[in-house]
Amino acid sequence: MSNTGHKKNSEYQKGGHLVLIGFMGSGKTSIGRSLSYKLKRAFYDTDKMIEEREGITISEIFKTKGEKYFRELETQVLREIRDDKIPRIYSLGGGTPVSLQNQPLIKTIGTVVYLRLQPEEVWERLKGDTTRPLLQCEDPLAKIRSLMKLRSPAYERCADIIIDNGSKERDDVIKEILEELQNRGWEIPPESYKPSTDADNTENKE
Repeated sequence: MSNTGHKKNSEYQKGGHLVLIGFMGSGKTSIGRSLSYKLKRAFYDTDKMIEEREGITISEIFKTKGEKYFRELETQVLREIRDDKIPRIYSLGGGTPVSLQNQPLIKTIGTVVYLRLQPEEVWERLKGDTTRPLLQCEDPLAKIRSLMKLRSPAYERCADIIIDNGSKERDDVIKEILEELQNRGWEIPPESYKPSTDADNTENKE
């Protein structure tokens, strides 16, 4: 079931982007790519944007320059997105909405969709993934629970739309998002509701 986000979002003048937020493993990238195909908008992952600019992976940034430096890069990217007038789809890093200075920025960028999971669902998706620096610890599931307890209120504050994305099929999640956007005045082409194909996973770049 989908839910509306924090009412205070209505106080902000929003841009025209579609923004996906959520914990690591919530499906932001795969769903973002499918929505890119359906809505004919370019899709960008802010983590990938940062990696391309720095010339190293997120894990390497954490190791060599620290988390504080990485979080500053996230805020810088958000400001650039806010000032971008061409409507696009953006997936934000899992920790981006936690920063108090980032939350007003996120609210002004566009319509924000929070893809929500339970800790056990995250662990089932990510166990064995060694590319997540925050999960390289003795008890990853406990770390996931701790991080989600910290981050979930921030996600909810930023969100206009909340979609539970645990056991649902991707097509059902996308349909929910499209319906919620249409309810908010977005013009959604009828063909966008057709089931996804492999082509929908191809990133739509400009």
